[in-house]
Amino acid sequence: MIHRIIKKLKFIRDQLLEEYFIPIDKSKIRRTKNLLLVPSLRYRRGGKIAYIEWGHVIGIFQTIIGQVLNQKTGQRILDVGCGTGLLGIASESYVSEGGKYIGIDVIKENIDICKKIYQSPYYEFIHVEAHNEMYTPNSYQKQKSWPFADESFDLVTALSVWTHFGSQDAQFYIKEVDRVLKPKSKAIITFFYLNENYTQSLADRNQELGKFNRSPKDLWIFDKKFEDSDDWLTPKWTNVPEEAIGITKKGLDSILAQTSLSLSTIYNGSWKERPGAYFQDIIILTKNG
Repeated sequence: MIHRIIKKLKFIRDQLLEEYFIPIDKSKIRRTKNLLLVPSLRYRRGGKIAYIEWGHVIGIFQTIIGQVLNQKTGQRILDVGCGTGLLGIASESYVSEGGKYIGIDVIKENIDICKKIYQSPYYEFIHVEAHNEMYTPNSYQKQKSWPFADESFDLVTALSVWTHFGSQDAQFYIKEVDRVLKPKSKAIITFFYLNENYTQSLADRNQELGKFNRSPKDLWIFDKKFEDSDDWLTPKWTNVPEEAIGITKKGLDSILAQTSLSLSTIYNGSWKERPGAYFQDIIILTKNG
């Protein structure tokens, strides 16, 4: 009880400090105007909540989005698992001049927050109900197609979504990505990708256990089968497997084999204790056609 009270007081303290700091910091923005959209602390969700980290990650994905889009304005972007709008901010300049950013999420509170804080006519947010043991364990809605026409988007993004999918959900929703993408368009999806880069890092990371008070949770070792599969694995420390699911090269190849998507670029993640563009692996998929 005391621990919860202390935690609540610290959060209130942080909110009060940010009320003074963020307006001052935002007043200094000169060239990256979309960062003015970064919401206050109470609205930031996910594995990153610090104002500076939101700005950092927005910059990473704004750059990658710009690299993969065929055109730079008027684009239609679907963001799967939009949370409270981080990739919406990264997409802002690309959907101007007649485009549209549509964020979907299984958590209704996230969608309500987005509708409240992002008022641009280029933004739209939709609650899509679906079951996930990590985020929506009480939902009985299983896999459901997204409410969008075939070949209606220039880009699909998904930040930390497939990292919570087992094989069936991963397969179903990668087919949805394939369905809604226009030919020759791309998807940016993050994974815990258990490729050679991961395998090569295992020896170093296993040696780190017990050193410098580092725990297995710090080192992201995927050492437990999920769904009795050799290609979908989870760390032993997870409370539910969907908290963090890794996929092998064979697993990724298997879900792509039933689509017209092909892997074009990999940015290995820093979670493997190697330098990386972002914490998770960023994988770029291209729709053939």
